[in-house]
Amino acid sequence: MILALMISVTSVGEATVLGNRMLYFGSRGRDVKALQSMLASKGYFDVEPTGYYGPITERAVIEFQKNYNLRIDGFAGYETINKLKNNHNLNVSNLNYRLNVTAEEMELLLRIVYSEARGESFKGQVAVASVVINRVLDNRFPNTIKGVIFQPWAFTAVHDGQFWLDPAPSMLKAVEAALKGWDPTGGAVFYYNPAKVTSYWIYTRPIITRIGRHFFAA
Repeated sequence: MILALMISVTSVGEATVLGNRMLYFGSRGRDVKALQSMLASKGYFDVEPTGYYGPITERAVIEFQKNYNLRIDGFAGYETINKLKNNHNLNVSNLNYRLNVTAEEMELLLRIVYSEARGESFKGQVAVASVVINRVLDNRFPNTIKGVIFQPWAFTAVHDGQFWLDPAPSMLKAVEAALKGWDPTGGAVFYYNPAKVTSYWIYTRPIITRIGRHFFAA
């Protein structure tokens, strides 16, 4: 399952090799591979871990440092590695999230965002995740992520099978941003691409905003 790549706990053997030295551009070894696996689990590294600290790893470390208010230098030293380790074993349910989610629900969110918005900007991906969350919190819709996503005819990607494509690890950042409260839709519970509309009922919904190819509505 793709979820194993993104949110599973790295094996103890790999995790324990981290922190014995500072890692930086040009470093090689099991600890670099463990670092890459941890970065992938949080959505910062979307290629196969290689054990070589190249430009992709350096950029991933910098993005992680930015998001956690660490010194931004691209070096995986004690502070950065410690922050990664401390956050890596957290349960998917998080007090900072708008909803507490299980591992299964996180995977469903990742799949719906990837299948519905993989061609959209990061903001557009967060927006799609936000619509799902907004529906869960709205008493007009099912009160679970699974219920919302699999509500009949709710999402085109579920109906046509694209939902079952394996999502890219980068989707995790968009889902987490939505769970932590960023809602670029302004509270929308519907969205649509006007070029692909099959039910004209959607045009009766008041539009809140447009992000990329999607219109978001109340």
